[in-house]
Formats: sequence, C-alpha cells, structure tokens
Amino acid sequence: MAVTESAVVPVGAHGESEGARDGGAGAAERARAAHEGILRRQSARESAARTYARALPIVPVRARGLTIEGADGRRYLDCLSGAGTLALGHNHPVVLEAIRKVLDSGAPLHVLDLATPVKDAFTTELFRTLPPRFAERARVQFCGPAGTDAVEAAFKLVRAATGRTGMLAFTGAYHGMTAGALEASGGATDVRVARLPYPQDYRCPFGIGGERGAELGARWTESLLDDTKSGVPIPAGMIFEPVQGEGGVIPAPDAWTRRMREITAARSIPLIVDEVQTGVGRTGTFWAVEHSGITPDVMVLSKAIGGSLPLAVVVYRDDLDVWQPGAHAGTFRGNQLAMAAGTATLAYVREHGLAERAATVGARMMAQLRCLAAEFPCIGDVRGRGLMIGLELVDPEGPPHPTPDGLTPDGPRPAAPELAAAVQRECLSRGLIVELGGRRSSVVRLLPPLTISDEQTSAVLDRLADAVSAVAQGEHRRGRGGARGADGPR
Repeated sequence: MAVTESAVVPVGAHGESEGARDGGAGAAERARAAHEGILRRQSARESAARTYARALPIVPVRARGLTIEGADGRRYLDCLSGAGTLALGHNHPVVLEAIRKVLDSGAPLHVLDLATPVKDAFTTELFRTLPPRFAERARVQFCGPAGTDAVEAAFKLVRAATGRTGMLAFTGAYHGMTAGALEASGGATDVRVARLPYPQDYRCPFGIGGERGAELGARWTESLLDDTKSGVPIPAGMIFEPVQGEGGVIPAPDAWTRRMREITAARSIPLIVDEVQTGVGRTGTFWAVEHSGITPDVMVLSKAIGGSLPLAVVVYRDDLDVWQPGAHAGTFRGNQLAMAAGTATLAYVREHGLAERAATVGARMMAQLRCLAAEFPCIGDVRGRGLMIGLELVDPEGPPHPTPDGLTPDGPRPAAPELAAAVQRECLSRGLIVELGGRRSSVVRLLPPLTISDEQTSAVLDRLADAVSAVAQGEHRRGRGGARGADGPR
C-alpha cells in the first residue's frame, strides 16, 4: 500500500483548477456566485470570534489527501491540515473504511464511557504507540472532544493527586481556549499560573540562545522553585509543549527537556506534556517526547488521534489515578466513529513508518527554506521539527534587537506580521493554504499531512517561494493575487 500521495493537482492563476477553466463560462459563474453567497451568509450569521475563515475565504466542498477543492472550482494544497489534525490528509481511504465499517455494523454511535469493541481496539493501538516505559504504567481518561478539555482534565488530575493548586507553564504556550487552559497559555491576562521562560534561539529571552540560553532558563526554574521567597509554592504540575506551535513553531531542545524532567522529578512535581499538535508522527517520532527520551507523568492527546474526528484523552501514570467516579466526565467522550478513525490512523502511521518519513521530508523542506531565507532577508528564521515548520517574517530594514553585551550587531529584526499576512494571501492566490502563528502572528506555518509525496513537497515549496518573492518585491502592495478583505466579500 502506498504511504504517500503522488498527484499534484494542476492549478491555473489564483489556484483555479484546469477543469474549472475549461468548463463553460455559465457553470463557472454559477459556482463563483454560490461561493460568494456562502461566504456572505457566514459573515452575516457567524460569531465575530471566527478565525481561519477571515484569512482563508474559501468554501471547501471536496477534499482528498493534500488537496481541497472549493465551491468556486479552485483547488488548493492544504498545509494547514485542520491545524495539524489530519495526519493522513483529507479522507484517507483507511479512515473512510474504518468509519463505514462502524456505520454498517449497527454498533451504537454514542455510549458515554461504556466499554465497546471499538473503544477496546483504540486503547490497544494507542498503548502500542506510547513510549514503552510510560505505557507500562499508564491509565487513560476519555475527555470531551477537544484538546482543551484534556488539558483541564490533566490539571484537575494532578491537583487531586498532589493536594496542591498552582501550575507552572511557559511563555509562548498555547494549551486551549477554556479558562484553565487559557491561564496556562502565553496570552493569559489574569495570571494565576507561574510563567517560566521557554528556550528559543532566535528571540532568546536572555539574548544569547543556544545551550547556554536554555540552561539559564533551567536554572531560573530551579531558583524559582527552591527560593523560599520567590512567591511560588511547589505547584501541582508543570505543563509544556515539546514544540510550541501557536507560539511560533519553537522546538524545545532535548537537553532542556531532560532538565525539566530532572527538576520536576526531584521535587515530586508531575510533568504534563501537551502533545495535542505534536503527536502521531508530526515531529519525526511518534510522540515528540521520544526525541529527548524522557518519561512524562501525564500526556495530553487530541487532534490526529481521532483520525479527523473529535477525540481527546489524557494518559497518565497509574499512581496519579486518585479520582472519584465522575470526577471528570463529558457527554461525548464515547465517540465511536472518532475511535475507529483514530485506530486506523494510529496503525497506519505506525505500520508505514510515517513518523520517520516526516523527519526526512521535514529536514529536506527546512534545508530548502533556509536557502530561500538566504535569498530574502525578510525571512528572519526557519525552524521546526519534522513536518511542523515555521518561517518568521521580519522587517529587514528595521533595527536589530541589541544583544546583552552590545557586541553582536546582527540580532533579530523586528517581527513583521503584515509581511506574514501578505505571504499567506499570496500563497492562497497560488493555490496553497498556510497558517500564521507566533508572536504578533509573524510566523508562516506549514503543517502538511504526513502522506505528502516528494512531488507535492516540491509544489508546496515552489508556491511558497513564489509568494515570498512577490511580497519581498512589494507586489502585494500593488494588489497582485486578488487579495480581498479579511472576511471576504460582504
């Protein structure tokens, strides 16, 4: 069975498919009218909180693998992948087969937390993929269908197990949109969580980056916990992402990750690893913690584990399992279709070595993107791990950030969110969907499915390079690409 896709859909100007261009003018006009009408109604009816729809004014009607086709007939290469949810891309045959099998079997679709053969198959496959030392003492709690609920469950769990209340989290973090998860995220305003510096090279909080910068962050963590006058009592837990996604695609150094494990273990602080976006092969290992070799106390999992359908779990060390019955629940925690799709996805990624392929393809993509950065100074940094990749856009004429010693003149330039948004628009006009993230939304993010073929990889890089070139030359300011308002036609 093939493990990657091979077809690259031909596109014309502005992402229009060959079929749409060859079709009759009347049919194309009707398709465009339907497309615009749906967008107008969305704008009139839906909440002001909508996000992706503002930057991506498309109306998907069909999808397969890397490719999305809109109601207007245009086709796109999707490097958003449901914010990392679609490990196998859209509508992979093994996922569809698993869903149909459950539907055709007459099995119940909603069972709360009752045991079923579908659920048993999912937990068996999940435990097969977990790091062995973690799996041998693990318990799993099925949560509400979003990753943020699994984060909330993890917080409740470690608070119940330790009798403590505080939490440690990191600058730049993103753990979800519910109250507790937001408190641990980088955008928190009502801070009840102690915030620690997350290591990064390009914009190191200490101005030095590398191993020394990461070690300073670790020492600061130790000092905060051991200083009786720090104002931070020993917490119930520490939570971090092995790669900060929404924070700007910043991988945690493996040595730093091992230091966090040593620091928390020495002080009996449960370590929670948020693998909602990094899991299921995304970073080049099945779970991102495997890069460092640590054994966490708790793992929070969602997105790809449901095979494109809503599913979230928290997996944790058995001695933390002190909950009373019903201490954490959710009406939709028994999603049978998601469990079937998730089992198929987990097994396919494991059996076909897609994590290893993600490492290989991601390294090749980042190497080519670094060549692009050498050509265009508006790309300040290229970083990532596996198929979780980011390009930080900067103002190449802005003043560099000074270094602590004042001796290094070429520090990072100011972030340029307007350039990142322009690159996203230019990509869309060329039939490529990308996401923005990071501080000030200045990072262009690539999250392609793990099944992306070599041919498709080249097409993605070519379109992205063309978009960056257009922005660097200022063509977006002259209106090239037909960019519309943030919310499309009204």
